[in-house]
Amino acid sequence: MELCSSSSSSSLLRICSSSAPEISFSSSISQFPSKTQSILTKPRFQNLRICASVTAETQGLPRDSPQRLLKELAQRKTATGPKKKVPPKRFILRPPLDDKKLAERFLNSPQLSLKSFPLLSSCLPSSKLNNADKTWIDEYLLEVKQALGYSLEPSESLGDDNPAKHFDTLLYLAFQHPSCDRARARHVKNGHSRLWFLGQYVLELALTEFFLQRYPRESPGPMRERVFALIGKRYLPKWIKAASLQNLIFPYDDMDKLIRKEREPPVKSVFWALFGAIYLCYGMPEVYRVLFEVFGMDPDADECQPRSRRQLEDVDYVSVEFEGKKLGWQDIATYKPPEDALFAHPRLFRACVPPGMHRFRGNIWDFDSKPKVMQTLGYPLLMNDRIKEITEARNIELGLGLQLCFLHPSKHKFEHPRFCFERLEYVGQKIQDIAMAERLLMKHLDAPGKWLQEKHRRLLMNKFCGRYLREKRLHNFIIYSEEVHDRYEHNRRLRNPATTAVQQAIHGLAYTIYGKPDVRRLMFEVFDFEQIQPKAV
Repeated sequence: MELCSSSSSSSLLRICSSSAPEISFSSSISQFPSKTQSILTKPRFQNLRICASVTAETQGLPRDSPQRLLKELAQRKTATGPKKKVPPKRFILRPPLDDKKLAERFLNSPQLSLKSFPLLSSCLPSSKLNNADKTWIDEYLLEVKQALGYSLEPSESLGDDNPAKHFDTLLYLAFQHPSCDRARARHVKNGHSRLWFLGQYVLELALTEFFLQRYPRESPGPMRERVFALIGKRYLPKWIKAASLQNLIFPYDDMDKLIRKEREPPVKSVFWALFGAIYLCYGMPEVYRVLFEVFGMDPDADECQPRSRRQLEDVDYVSVEFEGKKLGWQDIATYKPPEDALFAHPRLFRACVPPGMHRFRGNIWDFDSKPKVMQTLGYPLLMNDRIKEITEARNIELGLGLQLCFLHPSKHKFEHPRFCFERLEYVGQKIQDIAMAERLLMKHLDAPGKWLQEKHRRLLMNKFCGRYLREKRLHNFIIYSEEVHDRYEHNRRLRNPATTAVQQAIHGLAYTIYGKPDVRRLMFEVFDFEQIQPKAV
């Protein structure tokens, strides 16, 4: 008899070889000496195997024969060798696709199928939907569309020039949150994350425009609290339940019995992605309808009111369209500017730039600083107006708006609360967020939403926004009060946040006057947010 183990010593072999032939290993191992038994029963030898039978070929060979030793070694390896753990498939490196297959993959992707809607095309799935995807669509999509108030007819029946043709696909992706069964498929996971990446900024911009026009005298602080009380993540499950969509997000669980960290992330992900899909297919008016009609959001509810704070007395006028009434969501959603309007968003401009700004027309800043600022920013833009007076009036309002962008709160805020850049800065933050998000989505077609979110955060850091303004030497034109002027000029902890606010206010003014294309021009051509333009040596 022989004892075969991965670390068998010579002493153990001698014990086995000198034993009588009638000793059998089929019984318990208690026939070994206690010392040997203690060695074999240690935890680190749990995987050892005792070979009790030897083949006839091995017995016939001499003890020192190389063939016998090799066969014993092979038998020992098969008996004691641990099983190799195969790594999961997702960790196995695959060879890169060759150029031909890569080109076919991109050219066959739905993301490159729409030339007239590049943003919508970039949010479509990277590959065509398979049978598992279509099974979910057949089972649940009608329930979703009925809850949201849409036609039950398939959206594919619409014309190619209608962006709503792809609404069914985007609506399917919106409900495939990371915790659901279908989220393992790459095209579903990336498609959903790209939708929620866009949807969060759509919601912020929609409610910002709504509250700026609904409360024309209010400062941005209380408005931020109102927005959070409507779309903060702790309040989103309430809106999902109001629309009876909770069973589509948690098909196997009762949403009310889940703890917050299990309930809120999937709801937030679906909520944001849903509004990304609605914005891409139907635009901002439909976003307002779903928010206030389907989910039943009430901006006048007690829980949506900001905390009480000391209010500065506002003695200045507001525009006539805001006087004596609160605008509702229907007024915002159905508003269309007249054909001969001065601005792209005239009512939003009036909500941010008070009529009393005309008292600053012709002051020192208007003559000394405004031409330099307008030259740096490339203003005024060429517009095809029917009447020359419209162009002149727009340029006058542009100059007053620019002066408001550079008007620091320390100058007039305590006597005239709205004569500072705060409201323009508020809308500017949101419009630059969504402009950058759309840029990243169209630029990185294969990137998941989390990567885009981090890229977005790094590009729009406040310290960078202020730095780009200072690189253009525009911070020298900010209007401070005489008491704090020296402090802000020489203290970067005070100066840098002020320059960031001015830069965002300029984006807000560009959006209200010329629209989103001018915001893109300022961000990516004038200020070069992506830092890809060559630097002057």
